[in-house]
Amino acid sequence: MDIQLRDLRYFEVVAELGHVGQAADKIGRTQPALTKAIQRLEEAFGAVLFERQGRGIRLTPVGEVLLARARVLRGATEEALREVGDFAKGNAGHVRIGSGPIAADHVLPEICSLLLAEASETTIDITVAPSIALRERLREGAIDLLIGLMPQHDDDFVAHSIVEDVVVVATSPDHPVFKLPKITMESLLEWRWVLPVNSIVSRQWLDAAFRSRGLPTPTAQIDANSIPLLPRLIARTHLLSFLSRHTLNASGAANALREVPLKETTLRRHLGVTYRKEGYLSPAAQRLVALLRTRGKRLYTSALA
Repeated sequence: MDIQLRDLRYFEVVAELGHVGQAADKIGRTQPALTKAIQRLEEAFGAVLFERQGRGIRLTPVGEVLLARARVLRGATEEALREVGDFAKGNAGHVRIGSGPIAADHVLPEICSLLLAEASETTIDITVAPSIALRERLREGAIDLLIGLMPQHDDDFVAHSIVEDVVVVATSPDHPVFKLPKITMESLLEWRWVLPVNSIVSRQWLDAAFRSRGLPTPTAQIDANSIPLLPRLIARTHLLSFLSRHTLNASGAANALREVPLKETTLRRHLGVTYRKEGYLSPAAQRLVALLRTRGKRLYTSALA
């Protein structure tokens, strides 16, 4: 079976856009060239990769499998080129960082400054997104390091803990909840909430905590995909939210918000740095991992002091 990497790249773009013409325009090739590339792949695998959908096309089940593998293969190819290039040039290399919102706010600027102070020629790409989304990008080889929530029991990754992250219910200091003789999960349902969107891990955990006790989930009046935005949304209201203590104790939020103490709604987890076990790490990425392991906890602490 003879498969060209170029054909796989064309296939990826067509799959992402669902349209051969748009894919041709994006990569600067003709439609017949892309059509022939798809045909070569279909002949190689003995299966149809796309099917018609309205005015466009969509992947068949076989095409879905190939797309996932093509992304991993492209990541491995790019890694091989980077590794050989770093070795040939003898330079510090390049590092692609994926960061969760908390790390991006409190650690990333300082840790990048430390890295550049040691290796001024290092180049850095930064992507800020929820950790669960970044984990898939890491698996595909699209990023080198993930600074954020640590994965649990995944043999594809190596993870080093930096600091514990505790997520708690919080609200404005004058909220009526603090006047209750006893705070319970049932009592928290009397008020509306500002919460991360459903795709965020902390929101999923909170909803599951209520469901596991036979209770309805909190009523979200505001859904937000920006974690740093949550404190400002509740500071002058009687809405509740679910925040990391790192965010709650940050400068500017400590006096405006107050934790609602309740063991059943307290999530404990760890923030760390994660990379692929079999992936290539440039000298810059290796040094960044070392800096995070030795200075990461202090950086979190000092940033929130």
